[in-house]
Amino acid sequence: MSGEPIPNDMDAVVLTAYEGPGSLRVQRRPVPKPGKDEVLVKVAASPINPSDLAALHGRYGFKPNPPFVPGGEGSGTVVAVGPGPMGRYFEGSRVACLWDGKRDGAWAQYMVASVKGGVLPLHDSVSLEQGATSVINPLTASAFIEIAKKGDHDAIVLTAAASSLGRMINRRAPREGVEVINVVRSGAEEELLRKQDASIVLDSTDPDFDEALRDACHEHDAHLAFDAVAGPMTTRLLRALPSGGKVTVYSALSFEAPQIAPDQLIFEGKSVDGFWLGPFMQSKNLLQLMLMWRRAQRLLPSDLKSDIRANVPLAEGPSAVEAYVREMTGGKFLLRPNG
Repeated sequence: MSGEPIPNDMDAVVLTAYEGPGSLRVQRRPVPKPGKDEVLVKVAASPINPSDLAALHGRYGFKPNPPFVPGGEGSGTVVAVGPGPMGRYFEGSRVACLWDGKRDGAWAQYMVASVKGGVLPLHDSVSLEQGATSVINPLTASAFIEIAKKGDHDAIVLTAAASSLGRMINRRAPREGVEVINVVRSGAEEELLRKQDASIVLDSTDPDFDEALRDACHEHDAHLAFDAVAGPMTTRLLRALPSGGKVTVYSALSFEAPQIAPDQLIFEGKSVDGFWLGPFMQSKNLLQLMLMWRRAQRLLPSDLKSDIRANVPLAEGPSAVEAYVREMTGGKFLLRPNG
């Protein structure tokens, strides 16, 4: 145990039903106790991510029974450890933490995380603010570039390209020799990426979008697309890619199932698969994961940086989620559970 006194109760943002942000409430809850190979983290900051919005509607990879505390990632300090030798390694450490759906998430003053992939040590050069957004988007961006390079793809298509994740990929991919064909949904998002020197940006609301996307895919020999939107966008991507192309769906911002044209699969040899960061990380051995994590931390101030729109007290968490839903491309809201 650490020397810091730990209260019996805490404030937390709680989802009371799978009905979206309107079902969030700030409540008092008991401070959880860490079990075997678990640690208790005093949460410094936690962002609102698109994956959190999916979780609020029961559309994420795990679906605990409400009421529960959401929040997919955060940062903080380990103030207590459970039984087992692994936890002692993290005692007193500054860490990034991940929610695994088995306990409550990071939108609370304290959360329990597993030492088996649920906590990652922060380098001294990484602030707790940076650390709060250091896992999901930075490691996903790193994973997409790794997948592209391993598949010998010199160009990729990326939807929701003006998001925090999209901007990370646009900063990093050119340095790795990968061209990005960006798909956005408004002129404002297109302008945002062009200010970042993105060379190919296509607005999906333009009447000639599908033709322009097909031309760009064929010109740059892009056979791989990463799709955050799903719904009709998935089949639009499939139709644009050359024969043998693949769409990897990693989110569903449209809240619709991916639409797939059978002729593209049967006659064009195209395919659709999915990506989830958790299994990707689990596929790595410990050395590979630590090298990936170390590199991501080194790039946090530059290529893998997240823009912070506002720091929000936990009491204002539900309203911050509503604001994020209205505008998701203006930077991250960080919940500050402990002030």
